[in-house]
Amino acid sequence: MAKDIETTAEQGGGEFSAKDYHDPPPAPLIDFDELTKWSFYRACIAEFIATLLFLYVTVLTVIGHKVQTDPTKNTVDPDCGSVGILGIAWAFGGMIFILVYCTAGISGGHINPAVTLGLFLGRKVSLIRAIMYMVAQCLGAICGCGLVKAFQKTYYNTYGGGANELAPGFNKGTGLGAEIIGTFVLVYTVFSATDPKRSARDSHVPVLAPLPIGFAVFMVHLATIPITGTGINPARSFGAAVIYNKEKAWDDQWIFWVGPFIGAAIAAFYHQFILRAAAIKALGSFRSNA
Repeated sequence: MAKDIETTAEQGGGEFSAKDYHDPPPAPLIDFDELTKWSFYRACIAEFIATLLFLYVTVLTVIGHKVQTDPTKNTVDPDCGSVGILGIAWAFGGMIFILVYCTAGISGGHINPAVTLGLFLGRKVSLIRAIMYMVAQCLGAICGCGLVKAFQKTYYNTYGGGANELAPGFNKGTGLGAEIIGTFVLVYTVFSATDPKRSARDSHVPVLAPLPIGFAVFMVHLATIPITGTGINPARSFGAAVIYNKEKAWDDQWIFWVGPFIGAAIAAFYHQFILRAAAIKALGSFRSNA
């Protein structure tokens, strides 16, 4: 069905009113008018700053964990002397929750090229906006990691710079699969949490979209940190690799682009064409106009 009818009772009487829901129109594939609007550039700046802050806080957390668990640096129990994997996962998930909340009304709060690709494939953003967002995100990630290195250069170089690398004992196929599934969970959550149909149908249920998105990032990190260090964000992996600039990080870099992009594409297809039945709606509209 191209539209859903939601019936609600008016308070203080027995009358009922019907509220129609219509899917918002898809974003144009190429929209050059965006380039003439300040809101477009403001959104790109918001993506740049958000990704910068995301990498700064999370990479510092990773390095701090490694410093605190290094037996040559500390005499405390390594199992209790740092935030651990749980704390790292909270840092990533918590920062996404905060930054999506802060930037959702400006840029949509993507902070991740894989999320941007998924929303582009779902016709939520134009090609020009998607490309500019990805550029802003990658530049922000590089600058965020650069700040960490500027403040803690010795620790940064000694403890891996927060760069994503495939862990010993896992092959590239396992790493790729972990990134695909992890990114699918994230992008699927993004589509579900921001679905306008959900807002229209469940308007009586207050849903704060950044919360489930942040929790998705948190849960995926718990599962995949031991395998790949958890990428699910090509900008995060690219920025760390650029500043750390070691061979292993670059050898594995393709995993953190191919995996998230495949996962995002699958999530976009699943949500838009399976759950929302966009293809069936389009076919029904075509038949009704014929």
